Amino acid sequence: MIAGDRVHRPVGWWTPTVHALLEHLHDVGFDRVPRPLGVVGDREVLTMIPGDSGAAGWSRVVPDEGLRAFARLLRDYHEAVRGFVPPPDARWALSYPRPATGAVVCHGDFGPWNVVWDGLTPVGLLDFDFAGPADPRYDVAYALEYVAPFRPDADAVRWLGFATPPDRRRRIEVFAEEYGLPDTGGLVDAVIDRQRLDAVHVAALAARGLEPQRTRVENGGLDELADRVRWSRANRALVE
Repeated sequence: MIAGDRVHRPVGWWTPTVHALLEHLHDVGFDRVPRPLGVVGDREVLTMIPGDSGAAGWSRVVPDEGLRAFARLLRDYHEAVRGFVPPPDARWALSYPRPATGAVVCHGDFGPWNVVWDGLTPVGLLDFDFAGPADPRYDVAYALEYVAPFRPDADAVRWLGFATPPDRRRRIEVFAEEYGLPDTGGLVDAVIDRQRLDAVHVAALAARGLEPQRTRVENGGLDELADRVRWSRANRALVE
């Protein structure tokens, strides 16, 4: 709920840790995230970042300019978060596999809908509910699933803002280059691994009674997520 220049959102067990994360980001100069203002009852209160978000984000990552800006935002976020030390009692909504070295607190839901846009320029990053320590490639893979996209041509044109079927290989290359990866090796497998992990996460949140995950599972959402993995495996020729 938006009230003036404030956003009120439901709290979770992860909220205090996420607020510490957001404060760190502001402290190091990464001000493209909401500033936490506290908790009132069962709602957290955050500053609002003006601009376009939600469904409006899909069309912004279709042009190369928006796609590159989206990748740079993720790179900048990962750089800003590297020095964050979670509080001793940190609790996260989800658990991610961690590498032996190089883990950062991933955003966890880095899609175009969670970015605030001014034209093709990202001016904000929202919704850190699913943040957690992980290999930064988990965020890269999650983003690529949606912006390559790892979806049939009909879905890309009908739902994701593309006028014609996308050149997925080229879009992965563009994102990887702008993010700063040396090449695209292993990214397709990383996306498929991330898709499998999404199903685990949705099931775990649903089991705790969280919405919309509980309703999603009841309505066959896990089958839909399994279909996404099957599509990605069957259409590797489109993406690598």
